[in-house]
This record gives sequence, structure tokens and C-alpha cells, in this order.
Amino acid sequence: MKKKVTLIPGDGVGPEIVEACVKVIEASGAEVEWEVREAGEKVMEEYGTPLPSTVLDSIRRNGVALKGPITTPVGSGFRSVNVALRQELDLYVNLRPARSMVGVRSPYQGIDLVVIRENTEDLYSGIERMVDEDTAESVKLITRRASERICRFAFEYARREGRRKVTAVHKANILKYTDGLFLEVARQVAKDYPDIEFEDRIVDNMAMQLVQKPHLYDVLVLPNLYGDIISDLCAGLVGGLGVAPSANIGEEIAVFEPVHGSAPKYTGMNKVNPTAQILSGVLMLRHIGQREEADRIQRAVEKVIAEGKTVTYDLGGDAGTREMAQAIIEAME
Repeated sequence: MKKKVTLIPGDGVGPEIVEACVKVIEASGAEVEWEVREAGEKVMEEYGTPLPSTVLDSIRRNGVALKGPITTPVGSGFRSVNVALRQELDLYVNLRPARSMVGVRSPYQGIDLVVIRENTEDLYSGIERMVDEDTAESVKLITRRASERICRFAFEYARREGRRKVTAVHKANILKYTDGLFLEVARQVAKDYPDIEFEDRIVDNMAMQLVQKPHLYDVLVLPNLYGDIISDLCAGLVGGLGVAPSANIGEEIAVFEPVHGSAPKYTGMNKVNPTAQILSGVLMLRHIGQREEADRIQRAVEKVIAEGKTVTYDLGGDAGTREMAQAIIEAME
């Protein structure tokens, strides 16, 4: 029985890397049926929104979506589709693995971190206003419920995946009520998992620690804004956003996507690295229980990148998106 998955090609280079990802997933033998739904700039004129209800209905019906990057204008235009998806579908977990791969240029090797970011509140709640023409105000919202479920997810993930330690990241020394609540809840949840080491770090110190000695850390759990920043830092430790997959997970729904942007200037050029999109597909396959196929793709990606013969420009090669995807397919055979 094939698992039906909502497929959102996205904007810019999204359709190209999603096409590459789909071909790789299908070549792995995965039992997946695609239900394509469009979102983003291309549907604005027709629907008056970048996120039509048909997209949300499809994701709710199928429970799983694989998504390409979608353009979000800076400072004006429509609201981020990613933020809207997370809030509409209560995708309270943003899961960002950061794992070193041989062949990816990076100052570090042997990094294996997982960033677990609370996805629904904090400064991303969108509670902001102009106090007067010279003053803007934004509300940082932290709740016990959201803090408890993200911390519990982090510990459950650590236990399930054989991880050794969870580090809660905060700024409770200054933000004593909001981050103080997050830290209080993290400490309470940690008591239920005596088999998992627990510690906490102030966010600015955490940034320094990750640059100086990232191998000391394992699973990080953070409020929304810090998670957004630290997850990109961790991606930088292993080679950048071009190799960084992600998952947005709720109680019954999960959406998988690369974390890089839509790179509109490269649209149609068959140039962009499809690795982050493909590895997001790997996370999706594991989520739906097709671990053997996921592992087959993961090994093939790592083999192609380590060989360095058929990789995109950012990985030191001259292959295109389609050619790299084909090399990954052939590496599975």
C-alpha cells in the first residue's frame, strides 16, 4: 500500500530540486504516491494567497508533505508560507540534523548534532504593532504547554535515536519570565528521563561553544528565535544550507523541506545542489516507516559527495541538479 504524500514544488529552484528528489525517492523503491499542490508566488494571482486552502486540506488529509523552498519577500508582501504552515497545522517541532559528510568542505569533521526548535510561538507569534511612528513593539510569547511538549519531544527523540544528551538553550539570565519559564519546564521534563544527560546553556555562550567545541553537544532544544539562529550556525559547521534538511512535525502531521531559500536567480539553470531536498526526503521516508529506502538514499548521497565526480558547483564540481540526482540514483544500484 503506497503512502500518499502531498508534494509542494515551491518557487524559484524549488520545482527543479523537488523533481530531482522525487526521481531519487522513486528509484529507491519507496512506496510513495504523490499528490501535487501548488503554493507560493505562482498562485497569488489566482487565489489571493500564497497558501490556498487546497494545500492545507491535502496535507491534513495525507498527514505528510514534501515541500520545496518558497519565496518570502523581505519587509513587504505576503507573510511567510513556512510560518503559516507551522501555525495552521500546529507543527510545533522544527527538526534540523547537522551531520558531517566526507567531501563537503567544512572546518570540522565528525559533527553529528540535532537542533530541535519550538516552532509556534516566541517572537514568531506575529504579535507586533507600531506604538507610534518612531517605535515598533513585538511581544515574545512563551507558554508552559509549548515549552513542555517541545522539551518532551527532544527527550523522546534522544531516547529513540540512542542519543546521549539534551541541552536546553535560553537567555533566562536576562529574560527571567519568558526564557525563565522555558528553562524551568526543561528542567522538570528532564527528571522524567534519567537515562539522558541534561544540561542548559545561555544562547550567546552556546554560539561560542558550538564554534569552539561542537563535538561536546548532541541534541539541542530551543525556543523559536534562538532555534532559527542556532540551527543555521550548526548547518554552517557541516558545510552550509545546501546540505541541511529539516522536518516540521506535529502530533499527526509532518512537513519536510530543505532550509535554504528559493534562489530565484538560478531558476531553470539546472545548477542548484539538490542534496538538502533529497535528505529532507530521507527524513520523510524514515518518518513514514520506510527506513530501508531512506538508508539506501542516504548511503548513495554520501557516496556521490565523497567521490566528488558528479556534484554541483558549491561542492566543487561542475554537474547540474539533474546530473547529480542521476549519479545518486546510479549509486543505489
